[in-house]
Amino acid sequence: MVTYFDGKWVPDEDATISVRSRALNYGMGCFGGIRGYMSDDGKEVFLFRLDQHVTRLQHSAKILYLELPGDHAHVSRIIVDLVRKNDVHHDVYVRPLLIHNSTQLAPICDEKSSSFIVYCMPLKRYIDKDAIEVCVSSWRRVADNAIPTRTKPTGAYLNSALARREAHDNGFDEAILLTEAGTVSEGSAEHIFVLSRGVLYSPPSTEHNLDGITRRSLIDMATEDLGIPFVERVISRSELYTADEFFLCGTGAQVTPVRSVDRRTIGDGQVGPLTLKIKQHFDDVVHGRVAHRKSWLTPVWG
Repeated sequence: MVTYFDGKWVPDEDATISVRSRALNYGMGCFGGIRGYMSDDGKEVFLFRLDQHVTRLQHSAKILYLELPGDHAHVSRIIVDLVRKNDVHHDVYVRPLLIHNSTQLAPICDEKSSSFIVYCMPLKRYIDKDAIEVCVSSWRRVADNAIPTRTKPTGAYLNSALARREAHDNGFDEAILLTEAGTVSEGSAEHIFVLSRGVLYSPPSTEHNLDGITRRSLIDMATEDLGIPFVERVISRSELYTADEFFLCGTGAQVTPVRSVDRRTIGDGQVGPLTLKIKQHFDDVVHGRVAHRKSWLTPVWG
């Protein structure tokens, strides 16, 4: 496999940073996650919402005093070229990584020390279950005013790792994080949607979660394509227990149904009909089967 590293194409094993790097010592950086899906005829790989992912990287760079190697079009070309150079003809996950790579001791943000790295790997299912069991974590979601969560910061994922480890240690598949105020934020690396009485609900990004691209895409699909009413609002913990349907979403998780929360069964314990409908429509969109959503897809080989 080949990785892009500061203007060069290098073998994965040569894409290394110093043990003195601020990115390694202090978690100073941000990243993205982009999915590519093989078309049904096997001739094309579609990158999902590449434009939006690069825009979010630009916003993250601005907030964190980082510098990308060029404008939107240049960064997009690097990502497409990476997939081509690795001769990808399968479902793929692409990870752009923007870090403070200075080896100076003090944890200070400095645009001049920015390094831009992009690598990829085959990926089918991030969560390998048809439906999962989740718990509300004892760990609280890190506040945006402490570490800006909308930037997808590398260091903040220690928060996610601790919550997920706690969930696994207690026999659950995933964790749900609450804010310090006790309202629902997100999963360890996924956004949250609940369905109640035919209405879809999701907490806003002001609840200290990422401004999710998959989340925003699903809202458009649900409301515009499927006619499902949607309301964005604060959600309390107890609302999760009484939801008719519940699913997580994200670049990795895609659409992942939830069977239970803290051992409380959701609905009848089966994947709900609206969740199935949304999940199937998402699959159709990312594989290029929905004509009016093809503008969301960037073909690699076309």
